[in-house]
Amino acid sequence: MQKRTLGRTGLPIAPLVFGGNVFGWTADEKTSFQLLDAFFDAGFNAIDTADVYSSWVPGNAGGESEVIIGKWLKGRARDEAVIITKVGSEMGPGKKGLSAKWIMQAVEDSLRRLQTDHIDVYLSHWPDEETPYEETLGAYDKLLQQGKIRHAGASNLNAAQLRAALDVSAEKNLPRYDVLQPEYNLYDRASFDGPLRNLCIAEDIGVISYFGLARGFLSGKYRSHKDLEGSARGSGVGKYLDGRGMRILGALDEVAADTGNTQAEIALAWIMARKGVTAPIASATSLKQLESLAKSAAITLSDEACQLLNEASE
Repeated sequence: MQKRTLGRTGLPIAPLVFGGNVFGWTADEKTSFQLLDAFFDAGFNAIDTADVYSSWVPGNAGGESEVIIGKWLKGRARDEAVIITKVGSEMGPGKKGLSAKWIMQAVEDSLRRLQTDHIDVYLSHWPDEETPYEETLGAYDKLLQQGKIRHAGASNLNAAQLRAALDVSAEKNLPRYDVLQPEYNLYDRASFDGPLRNLCIAEDIGVISYFGLARGFLSGKYRSHKDLEGSARGSGVGKYLDGRGMRILGALDEVAADTGNTQAEIALAWIMARKGVTAPIASATSLKQLESLAKSAAITLSDEACQLLNEASE
């Protein structure tokens, strides 16, 4: 499988990143190990997680995903895997944000859970208006010098925020955000397409996007509010059940029928084909789902298919 370079980091990654939010949630440890083994055996090499995953599950405190990945890593050569994790979401009272003090503590917690001496890409999970960029980037500078992280990046920044962070890096001679993780899919395009995507391309920033299937809507499984009855995805998917959403599903149906692939596979292949995107993140909770993810990375969409999808999603 041909790998892509993650912006200026120089890291080679396959065109799909495994989303580790399911570990310790909808995938137990045994299943997680099976999924990761199959994912890497298929030629992929990057895992995305965060310190806070999966604190939303009753009885969990956060860190469960990193713990599972750490145990799995013990059976692999460390340089086989690109590990991406994040800091900034609330992990308890006073354990939140991007202050230097919290970053220096949080990274040690993540390293311990991951059972590794370094994190390949460390991301600021959310903007923190209370902490200056200079303080956050200064903490990353120390971690880079110590070898505890290899590259720094950010998630959920808009174009103005990313530009401001890059300017501080240049002015203060501090490390810059070399990776961005935005929400991006056929339906949710507005926050990345335009100024933010243009900035990432101009600055050679690697982009790993999340919610590639729009919380499952782009799989084609949900086409009416009745389909959401009894589903845990009801509140997240309901917003997509409008005229534009139906147009997008119609286009996916047409391309799927032409290619023999599923709607989900086509939706992920569209993201992989977008200029400025290094790789989307996608999760699986079964080997069957994982097989489908692998197929998406082998699809080359025709110009006609891309145009159809682009027009339906505008």
